[in-house]
Amino acid sequence: MIEAKKLHDEVLKYKRDMVKFARDMIRIPSFSRQEGHLVKRIAKEMKKVGFDKIKIDKMGNILGFIGNGKKKIMLDAHIDTVGIGDRAAWKIEPFAAVLKNDTIYGRGATDQKLSMVSIVYAGKLIKRLKLYNDFTFIAVGSCQEEDCDGLPLLHIIKEEKIKPDYVILTEPTNLAVYRGHRGRMEMKVIVKGKSCHASAPERGDNAVIKMTTIAQEITALNKKLKKDKFLGKGTVAVTSIECKTPSLNAVPDECSIYLDRRLSASETLKTSVAEIKRLASVKKFKAKVEILQYEAVSWKGLKVRQEKYFPTWVLPANNKLVRAGEKAGRIALGKKAVVDKWVFSTNGVASAGRLKIPTIGFGPSNEVYAHTVRENMPVNHLLKAAVFYASIGKFL
Repeated sequence: MIEAKKLHDEVLKYKRDMVKFARDMIRIPSFSRQEGHLVKRIAKEMKKVGFDKIKIDKMGNILGFIGNGKKKIMLDAHIDTVGIGDRAAWKIEPFAAVLKNDTIYGRGATDQKLSMVSIVYAGKLIKRLKLYNDFTFIAVGSCQEEDCDGLPLLHIIKEEKIKPDYVILTEPTNLAVYRGHRGRMEMKVIVKGKSCHASAPERGDNAVIKMTTIAQEITALNKKLKKDKFLGKGTVAVTSIECKTPSLNAVPDECSIYLDRRLSASETLKTSVAEIKRLASVKKFKAKVEILQYEAVSWKGLKVRQEKYFPTWVLPANNKLVRAGEKAGRIALGKKAVVDKWVFSTNGVASAGRLKIPTIGFGPSNEVYAHTVRENMPVNHLLKAAVFYASIGKFL
């Protein structure tokens, strides 16, 4: 049996090193497709604590390995962040890594590169306390998740041929065990019209006016979408609109809207596209419905592409991995861990949603701060998360 006190006493010895590493990470901006400098800093820390092997793959993800057991346990923290938005809205410098009241502030503190600190030092705990079992501990710092969730894990598993038996996502859960979340997809709806001089609009066929009817009918769909007891309700939102017009004194001949569709249980790409195509206004105006594609070049220069469909996933409450998470949670927290779900989407859309690999989440900090100017990481969360990650392998 793992001695919880021994783990907590040991991780306290590394508190100063963990805080320094965390503050260094905040000071290194790592927007999507610009993670290279941070990857090098993580590699340095992995080497320092004694990882057996360190690999930077063709896409630019960093992987650290400990042990060579049969079961492969992959712990993932995406190390890219969104931008800072309105600089004036920040009360602190977003890359100053302010430490106040044992809490670290800055872009990426919550979402979610500082989870990498806990993963790396979990590796240290495993080696120091000889918490070996028949498993290989794989620490992943993944890139471009904010751009396209799931993409980095799909690359690691399918292209690099590193397939885990279990995945632990370290997105913020406020130290709860999460076992799923709604899926999502991005769609584009296009409607054509006929241009004419705006002084005589009746001569044309205004594509924007057509689209207003379509947008209203799409919004009304929210009242009809399915609700799942655990995941909640699916949603659809119009998130952007654009049109093509010869000039500002001409009637536009094409209009497009973009949709964010959140998918509850049993809702898929096929069913969601079909429900848009069935709308009376879409049929009437012969609108076209497309699934968006993600295309980009990683910081390592690799061209990547993926359909912007991110499947729903849920791991049953009685699954072996969920049970292991509850046991590790009790060791880390000294009490029963809450079991819940994320509101947003994660790399689990790849590991669990597409590839059906058992996946759970346990992460430091609270997701309510994600993408806000109040991003923060309590240091005690980093310590407790490290204990969780170091101990879960013993229960699998």
